[in-house]
Amino acid sequence: MGTVAIVGAGPGLGLSLAKVFGGQGFEVALIARTASTLDELVDDLADSGIAAAGYRADIMDRPSLVRAFRDIAANHEPVEVLEFSPAPRGPEAGMVLAGPLDVSVANVQPHLDFYVHGAITATGQVLPDMLERGSGTLLYTTGPGSVLPAPAMGNVGLACAALRNWVLNLHDALAGKGVYAAHVPLSLDADEADPDRIAPHYWDIHVSGEGGEHPLTASVLRGKRR
Repeated sequence: MGTVAIVGAGPGLGLSLAKVFGGQGFEVALIARTASTLDELVDDLADSGIAAAGYRADIMDRPSLVRAFRDIAANHEPVEVLEFSPAPRGPEAGMVLAGPLDVSVANVQPHLDFYVHGAITATGQVLPDMLERGSGTLLYTTGPGSVLPAPAMGNVGLACAALRNWVLNLHDALAGKGVYAAHVPLSLDADEADPDRIAPHYWDIHVSGEGGEHPLTASVLRGKRR
């Protein structure tokens, strides 16, 4: 079955994705910045009967991300599914919000490092092997600002839109190679964003292997109620 590697794993969507894919027989490798988060996730999954392993890496520190994937390769079956959904960082990482008139190189660069460079780095650790095998799935999660302008998040939206653009081009470039890439923009209010209802959507995307973009809205979520 292979391994699912979840980059930016946390107690919300990352945990729910691990339960869904782990429940389908995948080995689970979790990547997060703090050991305490990873320990809690691994324990929670164990309570659900799913064996998982945690790997520390800071997406803003690309060498640490490379090391994490090197360790995953040494300890697990090949990564068959990569899911990239890092939780936004705060001002302590330089990730402030800026409107269009206030966007600068200084305040957009951290977001590019986080979303775009982080995704490219993670992908680079698994894509060559996927192409050699002729199988694999790459899923990238952003918010609605990657598709629809959100003026209050001018710098964040710029970075997420760049990630989306790359993923859609990647999807096209991988056609016929057995490897599938898709962008999943989440457009949900807080009361709709139940990760346990969202996660099965990713499994369906992986199984279908069709379409470069799968927006997840309240209406889509209602249609996938199980």
